[in-house]
Amino acid sequence: MGIIDRLKRKGNAMQVVVLAGGVGSRLRPWTNQIPKPLLPMLDKTLLERVVEGIPTDLVDEVVVAGGYKVDMIRQYFADSDVDFDVTIVPEDKPLGTGGALANCSDVVSGTFACFNGDIVSSMDIMPVLDLHKRNGGIGTLALWEVEDPTRFGIVGLDDNSRITQFKEKPKKEEVFSNLINAGSYILEDDIFEYMPEGKHSIERDVFPILAAESQLNGIQFSGYFIDAGTPESWSQGVQACIRNKRFDSGEICGGSWFSHPMAKVIEGARIVGSMIEGNVDIGDSEVVESTILSGSSVGDKSIISSCLIGRNATIGSNCNLSGVVVDHNSIIPSQTNQIGGKWPLEE
Repeated sequence: MGIIDRLKRKGNAMQVVVLAGGVGSRLRPWTNQIPKPLLPMLDKTLLERVVEGIPTDLVDEVVVAGGYKVDMIRQYFADSDVDFDVTIVPEDKPLGTGGALANCSDVVSGTFACFNGDIVSSMDIMPVLDLHKRNGGIGTLALWEVEDPTRFGIVGLDDNSRITQFKEKPKKEEVFSNLINAGSYILEDDIFEYMPEGKHSIERDVFPILAAESQLNGIQFSGYFIDAGTPESWSQGVQACIRNKRFDSGEICGGSWFSHPMAKVIEGARIVGSMIEGNVDIGDSEVVESTILSGSSVGDKSIISSCLIGRNATIGSNCNLSGVVVDHNSIIPSQTNQIGGKWPLEE
């Protein structure tokens, strides 16, 4: 039976599993109040950015494997007008990427897509689906080429696009490829038979076995690939969405994205490569490659560079902030200088 025949649920549509179980510790204190999947990246949440790698008519249901503030995620999508159904499968305790996926086995069937929950990329799912249909097997992985693959899972690929070996986070002397796992897969529900019970890693405990059995395929894509789970990569994700016009509302001005209603920006302010939500007040200051969420304000003569500014935060005048994650509702006094770290400062 062909892959398209197996996508039975709604025409050609299929389920999409998003692995979003982490607490978003690298984006704290932002994520102390808002779970990472609900953080806004331009006019959509991060979770919606992840899912939009698949055309809307191919998405039947999004299954969120979540372990942190799942009630907020459930409520958000219950109240939102999105083009797909959302089912939350909570983790009572951390299960790892493999355990989190296995936890969804009762609600997932047939051929399905699976994405890591913080990937923003140019990946087109159709070539992945086509290869999966052509080669068969249990899984097909989207692949990305990097110079230093030691932080990722690397694959060996034969001439037929079958993955011959898989190694998660290799040491330098173990590197045999610069093609990495891009956290975007087409899988068959047969994969659940390869998963041990309890907490485990799909990258360490499942993919190497499938590769050894010639059950995995891989296809490289080009464009951009961003793991938006750190402050620096969050800003890279914002800029990629701006450059590639990945938004339905708001507008671009000076290389930055402004939502509606437009922020109140004093003439003379310099705003470059940034995301500015509504009801934001910016004085005669400089904002570079930063995200400022709704209700916040920046006084005069301040420099905000590579920062994530939470909702309803107040930044005084003559401040110099670089690489700082500012908590929601914070008040930063005038004359504050800080490079890196978080605000408020941790004791």
